[in-house]
Amino acid sequence: MDLGELYHFLFETVPGIGVLVLAGLVLSIIASVIMERRTRKRFTNHEPTEDDWSFFDDDDEDEDEESK
Repeated sequence: MDLGELYHFLFETVPGIGVLVLAGLVLSIIASVIMERRTRKRFTNHEPTEDDWSFFDDDDEDEDEESK
């Protein structure tokens, strides 16, 4: 298989484009896992406080308590 055939397969056929998309997804997942592990090693002693913001924080509970 020469470079011309490889180029044709990857960029000019539907299965080749699927291979490129899948390879991009796999590489990004691997990179994100590596970066997440490094971040967790660096910040192992972080203890959450009341002022910490969380993406999954439910603000509806605070609104319910204020209205009572």
